[in-house]
Amino acid sequence: MPKTIVRENESIEDALKRFKRDVSRAGTLAEVRKREHFLKPSDIRKMKKRAAKKGGYRKSF
Repeated sequence: MPKTIVRENESIEDALKRFKRDVSRAGTLAEVRKREHFLKPSDIRKMKKRAAKKGGYRKSF
């Protein structure tokens, strides 16, 4: 979990902006969304297979 220390003479808005940027870089929210519901291993494999197929289809253009 990213930590943000408010610097001297820094507004809360600027610190919040830095915190949000750090969280997005760390991928924390994406990980939370991914773990929100349990997915069976077979479902995960299906999703990866579909994503790979979709990516390959896009690259063909």
